[in-house]
Amino acid sequence: MRITAVARGEVQGVGYRYFVTGCARAAGVTGYVRNQPDGSVVMVAEGEQAALDVFVKMVKAEGDAVIRVDSLSVTTGDASGEFSGFGVKW
Repeated sequence: MRITAVARGEVQGVGYRYFVTGCARAAGVTGYVRNQPDGSVVMVAEGEQAALDVFVKMVKAEGDAVIRVDSLSVTTGDASGEFSGFGVKW
């Protein structure tokens, strides 16, 4: 399964992409995270449904002292299998 998630809030300039990378590795999903020009952050992740559910919960960063995710929109689709790991895209 594949998800595309867009986070809005205080998510740029606060280490969020690296936080998301750690979440992905902990959840066991592959894909990437990238800042968007509008101030949001987009994440594309592939894996089993249970792993993606854990990932989505983690990237909300609830209780973090610096990161603030005001909204997280998630769309689902079919996995492409194109990713071998998870990283930051520029």
